[in-house]
Amino acid sequence: MATRIGCLHAHYSNIAYIQNAIGSPDVDLMHFVDPGLIGRVTTDRGFSIEQAQNKVIEQLEWMAQCKVDAILITCTNYIALLDEGRLSTSLPIFKIDEPFFEAICAESGPQLLLFTNAATVDGTMRRLQEYAEHHHKQLGTIESRVIENTFELFIQGNQEQYASEIADYIKKHQADGQARMISVAQLSMVDAAEQVERDTGIAIGTPLKPLVSAITASVNK
Repeated sequence: MATRIGCLHAHYSNIAYIQNAIGSPDVDLMHFVDPGLIGRVTTDRGFSIEQAQNKVIEQLEWMAQCKVDAILITCTNYIALLDEGRLSTSLPIFKIDEPFFEAICAESGPQLLLFTNAATVDGTMRRLQEYAEHHHKQLGTIESRVIENTFELFIQGNQEQYASEIADYIKKHQADGQARMISVAQLSMVDAAEQVERDTGIAIGTPLKPLVSAITASVNK
């Protein structure tokens, strides 16, 4: 019998990434999308962190009741808001950033971590530091950088130009003569990263690769 995983996304575009990467006869995916929460967190000053945390708990508890075997959260902001001690479900919860953090921690040299959504930077970098400390990992030099004026393209549905601008930005930094690992921190950036890999033959880190490995290992236990 296939393992059923409930996937919580903050944007509909993430469905295809996860479905294509993980969906199989052995893994049945059920997708839940709620773009409203992150919108309120970033624009509504009257919407408290406690209210946001309550919404995340409510959403995950609802998913747990939908006959899934595990839950996957693909949004780093959702992950940052999650207080697992308040969850009544004992289902396994996969967080898209943790296998990614493990891969980052495995690199000893300097790294460049790219974002397009400035609102995700602080939470992601904080969780990376907490992950490294909790797992007794030594982080090397990591620079985070936002590719300005691109996330609006993604929100507007202009995926082709969005991916093109990210790819151009990565290639520019590949050619600057600095020896460092370049990774993209958001799922929406994976297409561009994979295109650069095909064009240049140089590996680009993404959250998707280590996530697939982690879930495949878990399902095959």
